[in-house]
Amino acid sequence: MILKNNLILQRKKTKNLGGIFDFDNWSQKLEELKQKSFNPEFWNDSKGAPNVLRKISRIEKKIALWKDLDRRYNDMEILFEFAETGEIQIIEISNELESYKNIIDDIEIKLILGKPEDEQNAIVSIHPGAGGTESQDWAQMLFRMYKRWIEKEELKFEIIDFQPGDEAGIKDVTFEIKGDYAFGLIKAEVGVHRMVRLSPFDTNNRRHTSFASVFVYPAAGEGISIEINPTDIRIDTYRASGAGGQHVNKTDSAVRITHLPSGIVCQCQNERSQHKNKNQAMKILKARLHQAELEKEKEKNKELEDQKMDIGWGSQIRSYVFHPYQMVKDHRTKEENGNIQSVMDGNLNPFIRSYLLSTINKKEAKQ
Repeated sequence: MILKNNLILQRKKTKNLGGIFDFDNWSQKLEELKQKSFNPEFWNDSKGAPNVLRKISRIEKKIALWKDLDRRYNDMEILFEFAETGEIQIIEISNELESYKNIIDDIEIKLILGKPEDEQNAIVSIHPGAGGTESQDWAQMLFRMYKRWIEKEELKFEIIDFQPGDEAGIKDVTFEIKGDYAFGLIKAEVGVHRMVRLSPFDTNNRRHTSFASVFVYPAAGEGISIEINPTDIRIDTYRASGAGGQHVNKTDSAVRITHLPSGIVCQCQNERSQHKNKNQAMKILKARLHQAELEKEKEKNKELEDQKMDIGWGSQIRSYVFHPYQMVKDHRTKEENGNIQSVMDGNLNPFIRSYLLSTINKKEAKQ
C-alpha cells in the first residue's frame, strides 16, 4: 500500500512537471527544426547547421524521456496487478519505482536549467589554496571526483591545461566537460571546497585542513560569438614545466594570453604544440569573457562574486571531513552524506540537485 501511494505521489509530481514541459510545444519545435534541416541549403551555414542538429538531438532526448515515463508508469500499474496475485515479489516493484523516481528527478533538474548557457559545455578550473603539497593533493582528489561524476553522467571531458605539483597533487588544472547541460549542472560546484583529514604528508600524522577553489564557465560555442580585438590581447610564450617529456621542456610551447581591458589571464601548456596551446588558451579566454558578459547582462555580478571568495576559513561552500568522523556537508543547502567515499567516487547529484532547487526557491522568495 505504501508503494502504491508512492507511485500515485510520483505520478502527481510528473503531471505538475508536465505543465511546465509542454509536450506539444516541444514536438512542434522539433518538427520545425527537422524541416529546416531538410532544406537543400541547410549545410551552406557551416556554423549554424551543427547547432540546429544539436538542438534536434536535445529535444528528441527530452521527448523520449517523457515517453519513457509514461511507459514505466503503465508497467508499474501492471506490476501492482501481478503483486496482488502473488506472481511477483515486492522488491521488483520497489526497484522499478526507484527507477521511475530517478527519471522524474532528472527531468525536474533539466526543467530548472532553462537558460541558454545551461545547455553549453563547461570549462572548469581547480586551484589549490595555501598549504603546499597538502592542498595540491586535495585539488587532485577533487579532480578525480569530477572525472568519476563525468563518467557516471556519461559526459566527456578534455584536459586543457594541467600543471602537476612539485611532490604530489596538482598546482592547477583546467578541463572542458562536454555534453548536454554540462554547464547547468557543474555550475553548482563553483566555490571553495574544504577538506579535513589526517595528512599522509605529515610525519606526525596530525590533522590538517586544506582548501581548493573551483571555477566554472560556459564554453563559448553553439552560435555564441565572442569577438576579441587582436590589439586587446598580449600573447606570451614560455618554456613549459613539469611532466611531458624532454620536448616539452626544451621549447617555448606554453602560451599565456592576457586580455588587457579586463585583466583576464589564461594559459595553457598541456600540448606540445605552441599552436594548440594558443587555441586552448583562447578557448578559455572566450569562455571567461562570455561568462563576464552574461553576468553584466543579467546583473549576476554579486551572485557570482559571492561564490568566488578567498580560499580560506569561513568561505567554503562544502566541507569534506575524513577525520575525526566522516561527512560531506554543503553549507549552502545543508545537504550532507556520511558516505564520503561514495561522494569522492562521483556521487554528486544529490548536492547538485539541492543547490539548483535552492536557487529556484530563493528567486521565488524575492518575487
